[in-house]
Amino acid sequence: MKLINYELQKQMENLSELKSKDFFKDYIQSILEDEKKPYYQKCDYVGLSLHELKLKIDNLSTNIKDLQALKKKLSNALEIAKELTAEVLVNNGIDRVDGNIISSLTLSKETSKTSDVVTIKDPNAVMGLGYVNFSVDVKAVEEAIKTKDGRKQLDNFIEVIPMTVVTPAKVKVNAKKNSSNSTNETDEILIIEQKAA
Repeated sequence: MKLINYELQKQMENLSELKSKDFFKDYIQSILEDEKKPYYQKCDYVGLSLHELKLKIDNLSTNIKDLQALKKKLSNALEIAKELTAEVLVNNGIDRVDGNIISSLTLSKETSKTSDVVTIKDPNAVMGLGYVNFSVDVKAVEEAIKTKDGRKQLDNFIEVIPMTVVTPAKVKVNAKKNSSNSTNETDEILIIEQKAA
């Protein structure tokens, strides 16, 4: 593992469209004109500086992917934790718990949304009725079946299946509006717990 960045690498990392590039060009020129070092050392110095910068970029790309995966995993875990906590509270007949640092835990109500899923049984017949968008215009069909005439016209060619999506109840953390003392209170809780252990 390389612990020290090359000076040239530092210069490269500070390059920007908004900054003057003359200093960098002069620095490269001075490396090439340095008579104390053989040509292969100059090549290695420039090449390794470029390579180290590329490795940094690759490393950041990997870290970004890892962080995005971790963010997704933690977001899913947070939603599951909220739902399970809400389930336990509901099972115990609790709809609100007041706290000291956290103002309260409350429950969002379970919601459900029903929408119709349209399955086209005879695409040619539906398109023959004028519902065409290079194929069956499903949006136009969905709008048409909301009307009496449209429903009657399409009834033999489509099937409408009600679909219900349930969004489970989740616990919600309500922070206090004035939380200037929350850090001290948290520290006190941690100190008390440490003494108890």
